[in-house]
Amino acid sequence: MKRLRYENGRLDATDAAILAALVADGRKTIAELAKMVGLSAPSVSERLRRLEDGDVIRGYQAVVDPEGLGLPLAVYIRIRPMPGELRRVAGIVQSLDAIVECDRVTGEDCFIAKAHLRNVAELEALIDELIPYAITNTSVIQSSPVKRRLPTIPD
Repeated sequence: MKRLRYENGRLDATDAAILAALVADGRKTIAELAKMVGLSAPSVSERLRRLEDGDVIRGYQAVVDPEGLGLPLAVYIRIRPMPGELRRVAGIVQSLDAIVECDRVTGEDCFIAKAHLRNVAELEALIDELIPYAITNTSVIQSSPVKRRLPTIPD
């Protein structure tokens, strides 16, 4: 009999196949997933429930193309707060709608943020919000040879 609980966060090949299918197309039905992995729909439903309960799947979402929203300029901004300004800079970054994600990182810079903008003037205005409290270094994204993807699932 198969174990119904994950031990040490381990996923089997069927779980990995379900995850890969959902990452490729989050609108797949349970019946389609079941057919793909060779299980019954109730078995796939149970696996999905366990993946959700175990925080492996944290949600389902639409993938929106920023260019389709009129935001053709994508940038990464490396941000190094001035001494004593880390919290303030974190608050500013959180308040800027153009910033769609931001990670706190090790190294000389404290944050790496990704932003989508209409034009260079908007980029300049965004940077102007930060420079009283931080040093910034901006890189324009030319293309993305690796789109966001599922990380390798450990054995």
